[in-house]
Amino acid sequence: MAAANCITLPYAATGAFSGLLTDYIAASPALAPFYNRRPELAAFEAQIAEKKANYSSEARQRLVADLRAQYADLSSEVPAAVAANLDLLAKDTTFTITTGHQLNLFTGPLYFVYKIVTAIKLSRQLKAEYPQYDFVPVYWLATEDHDFAEINHFQLFGKTLSWAGPGEGRLGGPVGRLPLDGLEAEILAQLPPEVPAAFK
Repeated sequence: MAAANCITLPYAATGAFSGLLTDYIAASPALAPFYNRRPELAAFEAQIAEKKANYSSEARQRLVADLRAQYADLSSEVPAAVAANLDLLAKDTTFTITTGHQLNLFTGPLYFVYKIVTAIKLSRQLKAEYPQYDFVPVYWLATEDHDFAEINHFQLFGKTLSWAGPGEGRLGGPVGRLPLDGLEAEILAQLPPEVPAAFK
C-alpha cells in the first residue's frame, strides 16, 4: 500500500486555537510557572512519585468505598471491567487518569467521547511504560454546573434539538439535579423522520 501524502499543519498555523493553547502545546517557557509538569510520558515517573507521597491509603480506601456505594445504587449490574478497575483502585500501586466534562444531552460534542477514549488509551500506554503500576481511567461528569442554557440543546442532522427544561422557576441550581420529566418525549418528538424507528 502506497503511503498517503500527508501535510502536518502546526496548531498555531490553523488560526483556530488561542495563543495560550498554542504556546502550551509548543512548551513555551513563559507558561512553565503555571503548571507542574508537561503531559509527556517521561514526566509521569515524577508525577507517580509525587502522588505516592501525597495521597494517603485512607483517602484511597474512602474513594473506593464511595465509588462502590455509588455503583451499588444503580439499577443495573456493574460491568466486569468497572468492577476490576474498582479493585485496582484499592491498591496503593494504582493511579488514575482523570478527565471530565459538564453534562450534555446525548453526550454533547464529539470532544466528550474523544476525552474518554484518550483517558483509556493513556491508561494502557502508561501500564506498558510502567508495568509495576496500574492506571485506571476516570471520567468525571460536572453535575454541579449551573449553565442550563449551554447544555439544553444539541445538533443532529443539521437541526438543533432543544430541551425546554422542567418549567419556569425550577431551573436554578446544578443541572445534574434537574428532573428529567418529559425529556425523552420532548427530544424524541423532534427527531427527523430519517432516524430509524429503533432509535426513537
